Amino acid sequence: MSVLLIVHHTASPALHSIFDAVMTGAREGAAADPAHPVDVVARPALTCTAVDVLEADAYILGTPANLGYMSGALKHFFDQIYYPCLEATVRRPYGCYIHGNNDTTGALRSIETATTGLKWELAQPPLEVVGPPTKENLETAWELGAALAARLTLAAD
Repeated sequence: MSVLLIVHHTASPALHSIFDAVMTGAREGAAADPAHPVDVVARPALTCTAVDVLEADAYILGTPANLGYMSGALKHFFDQIYYPCLEATVRRPYGCYIHGNNDTTGALRSIETATTGLKWELAQPPLEVVGPPTKENLETAWELGAALAARLTLAAD
């Protein structure tokens, strides 16, 4: 069974709504092909371990934009898993979503730096939401989750 790991720091109501949409999409995408099941696992960034990452086949990262950077929780996640996962997770697909009140540029850049170092491959365009999430933002969040899960069902063939 393939595993989709969603690592998140959900610190606000806006992030909660985006996270919920990503999870719903991932679960629905995972259930689309019963012959190739996908287990959707969500872990808060502060409790996610290298074992969680090593056991997963793809990742979705969720964070607020804090002072022009990813959250400290997501940075901690990367600090903890970087060396244990460096060689074993090369070319694994990932996607990400970022929420900011004013800007998400620095947060996205910091995620791209970490994932480039890990040699993960971007599978879906990043979802950047500034201000309150719109219906369109939440639909895109659903698509992010569904697409990563569907990718894993296809990879099982």
